[in-house]
Order: sequence, then structure tokens, then C-alpha cells
Amino acid sequence: MAGRTQIVCLCEGEKSSIDTVFINKLMKSLKPAWLRREGSNVIRLQPCGSRSELIKQTPRECRHCMDAGADTTLMVWSDCDHNCADGEALKAEFWKEAKQSGIKLDDFNRIVFIFARDRLENWIEFLKTGRTNENSEGPRLKDSREAAEAAKKLADICTAGEPVKNMPPSLDWSCKNWRALVKRMGSSR
Repeated sequence: MAGRTQIVCLCEGEKSSIDTVFINKLMKSLKPAWLRREGSNVIRLQPCGSRSELIKQTPRECRHCMDAGADTTLMVWSDCDHNCADGEALKAEFWKEAKQSGIKLDDFNRIVFIFARDRLENWIEFLKTGRTNENSEGPRLKDSREAAEAAKKLADICTAGEPVKNMPPSLDWSCKNWRALVKRMGSSR
């Protein structure tokens, strides 16, 4: 199956957004043993625009990943804005749509959800400075290079496996979801 994608990443935003730069750099920097070798189709990024469109597209992509086999994983990246309490509340919105679309709970639970509170810029601010306030929007980035550098730093943190002081709650929640995938795949990262 030379052409099969190993990770499908649905996200908010457009192809040129910092989200896609951050996700791409993070996944390529993590290089988990269970991903394809460099040079092949390691991940497929699919920007969906708005969060409502992302929620609508998730059941279809979940079905595609399940049809592709156990080695294909769906990751969903979204902002958990102030109109939802936390990652679990936003995940419940995704489940409501998935359930209405006929997705089984076991299949839904295989999705890896990565939800930044307010915006991904808050994580980038934390990774650059060691602090952020998730109750307000992090500063907008002028250069996508900052997103790539922050993603590389996050990959280094994940690889080290050491506790991180003052980690934003949404980043901690998302890291737990990543670690659950790593455990499921039986990999060291």
C-alpha cells in the first residue's frame, strides 16, 4: 500500500495559515516510529475553513480512515474558543455530529483531538516565552517561521517526555490525547 496516508490532519483555517505550518512542522519533527519513512506521504493536511465546516467533515474523514485500515489515524485540530468550556465540551460537539452521521463510538474514540484554547497563537506564545494567558487571544504572528520554530520546540518537549512547568491547560489536554495515540500505536513517541 505504497500510497496510503498514515495521518490525516483536519484543521481550521486555510492552506496558508499558521495552523498548517505548525501542524506540518510538528508532525515531521516528531517522526514517530509508526509513521512512514521520510519522503513518503507521512501526513495529509486538510484545512476546512471554519469550525462548523470542520465538524461537518470529521465523520466523512473518520469513515475514510477506518476504511483505509488501522494504520491510518485521523487528527482533528481546532480552536476551543470562549463559547465552549474546554476541550471535552468541544469534543462533545464533534461527537454529536459524528453520531448523527452513523459513526460508532469506538471509531470516534480513535480520533486524536488537538484543541488550542482560543487560538494556536497562545501555544506559540507559551513555547516562545514560557507563559501565556489562555483567557485572551495570543498575539497574531507576522511570520510563519515563528510557528515552525514553536512546533519544533513542542516536538522536542514531546520527545523528552519531561514534565513542563506552567503548560497551558489546552496544550496539556491535547498532549494527553497524543500520548494515548502513541500508546495505542505501541511506539516510544
